[in-house]
Amino acid sequence: MHEASRKMKTEILVQLDGAGNARTGQVLVIGATNLPQELDDAARRRFVKRLYIPLPEQNARKALLCTLLDKNKNSLLDEEITKLSHKTHGFSGADLKALSTDAAMMPLRKMGVKALDVDAADVPPITYKHFKSSLRSMNPSVAEADLTAYIEWNNTYGNTCTNDDSQDSDGLESEDE
Repeated sequence: MHEASRKMKTEILVQLDGAGNARTGQVLVIGATNLPQELDDAARRRFVKRLYIPLPEQNARKALLCTLLDKNKNSLLDEEITKLSHKTHGFSGADLKALSTDAAMMPLRKMGVKALDVDAADVPPITYKHFKSSLRSMNPSVAEADLTAYIEWNNTYGNTCTNDDSQDSDGLESEDE
């Protein structure tokens, strides 16, 4: 590690140790990384809650696509959005946004130079066909090997969450009972 990087990391960790003390009130620090294996012991100790957030499942992908399409003129039917949510298995939220942006640009691309002079209301709606075309040129940005590495890291260092508050992550009953 470069000397300047090491000094900066050390300073950040020192500041984290002092964050949230009685003098300054409470501070919540949240970090995110797509390289958790690069975190050293000192960083892992200071971030006591380490949660793996998986890629969106089919119903979440559908909700994301609906949100992304909400403010754009489109002619997609609910069943077409459902089909897209199945075809985008393995896509991240960022992948879905890139896909939606590419599909939204298709009507403008088809207009060619006329798109420069057209009123926004006269731009044709985004269609399922536009999404199908965009899907042909896009792949998920997260490889299966990366997902496996994230899950392995989570199994080693991560925290588990359960919907059953009466049990801790180790399956033991909590002390409150």
